[in-house]
Amino acid sequence: MHVVGAPARATRRLTHAQGADRTGLGRLIELTAAHSAGDALVTVALAGALLFRLPVGQARGQVAAYLLVTMLPFTVVAPFVGPVLDRLRSGRRYIMAGTLLARGLLCWGMAGAVHTSDAVTLFPSALAVLVLSKAYNVSRAAIMPSLLPADIPLVTANARVALFALVSAGAGAGLATGLSAAAGPDWVLRAAVPLFLLCGVFAVRLPRHVDAPDPEEDEPRPRWRTLLGLGPDANRGPSARPGVGSLVGSAVGEAMGANAAIRVQSGFLVFFLLFLVQDGHLRGPGPTVALALLAAAAGVGGLAGAAAGSWTRSRSPQLTVLATLALATVATVAAAFVFTIWTAAAVALVGAFAQGLGKLAFDAIVQREIGEEVRSSAFGVAETLLQIAWVSGGLLGLVLSLFVAGPAGLGVMSAALALSLGRLLALRRRRLATGAATA
Repeated sequence: MHVVGAPARATRRLTHAQGADRTGLGRLIELTAAHSAGDALVTVALAGALLFRLPVGQARGQVAAYLLVTMLPFTVVAPFVGPVLDRLRSGRRYIMAGTLLARGLLCWGMAGAVHTSDAVTLFPSALAVLVLSKAYNVSRAAIMPSLLPADIPLVTANARVALFALVSAGAGAGLATGLSAAAGPDWVLRAAVPLFLLCGVFAVRLPRHVDAPDPEEDEPRPRWRTLLGLGPDANRGPSARPGVGSLVGSAVGEAMGANAAIRVQSGFLVFFLLFLVQDGHLRGPGPTVALALLAAAAGVGGLAGAAAGSWTRSRSPQLTVLATLALATVATVAAAFVFTIWTAAAVALVGAFAQGLGKLAFDAIVQREIGEEVRSSAFGVAETLLQIAWVSGGLLGLVLSLFVAGPAGLGVMSAALALSLGRLLALRRRRLATGAATA
């Protein structure tokens, strides 16, 4: 009991530090960590069922189909998820619990589909699990300001949640890998069922103040959210100037653009490097060791990004977002010139660091700039755009792995990142100049 109890007490002290126990932030951190462990179980199980049991050529087709299935419906789901969450602010705890309970039931169904190789059931269920996971993340991000202790900045609070989630996901992935090797991916999905069901119960036990009053019937409803309607001024009532709240020309839009570029790079690296290793085009250790090295580098980078966010006291998340994109660009350019397994691991590490820290800064910008009445909608649109960016990068990496070597592929990605960075810097300069002139 002491072996288990001592780490549990130490974890509780960390999650509840600086007043997080009084506001409920500590409970949210623990819930999100358990939720991330469940997501890791699902990810490892699906990877074992869809990819590593297949020949390389067939795996490419399965991966491409899965990427498309996960991307296309998001353009339809996004306009509905956010507005529903905004209209049901008084039931946020129950919405979060519902997403977790539903995922538990879906995992049970997917386990049977994996065991019988029933792709007709597996792909729609996997899509539903992904959408519900995003819905949980949207709800979690939307309630963060209501759980914020007085002496913890938004970036730091987001980073603390992300840090514990990453550690938990890593532990879950390790457990799932061992269980999958011993009993098969279907048993990994069965193991996720009780975890998600327990998380659903704990979600209901979050503090009641995370639930905000629902809007009055005569209150203007939030405007219909579209993929180009994310901005702080688009939803401040009838007097707002038209077009001011669009993605283009706003601080939120700049942060969204930088994070989307980093997500494209992330998806590209995952599948480009994966198939380079499987095809034998990346010199170095054997495929298993190379994949383990790349995965470890990405994991360390993600943890470093979350740790950097939790330590920083920066009040300028806009600059943090642009700095992460610049860092990812420089690392990709360097790896394109000197391409080895070690530089590939380095760019994976830096890319994961940039993705983690950039997303934390972006969440803080949205939580600060977007009103509570449409915050869920804003996060719903952001999650959709980021998902589409990641999938687009993954498809690009999958296709380029068929035709070009490592340096050329990274050169293409370097050019795309450099163009994105230059465009965002120009937009930021124009926005600041316009604001100074107006003032």
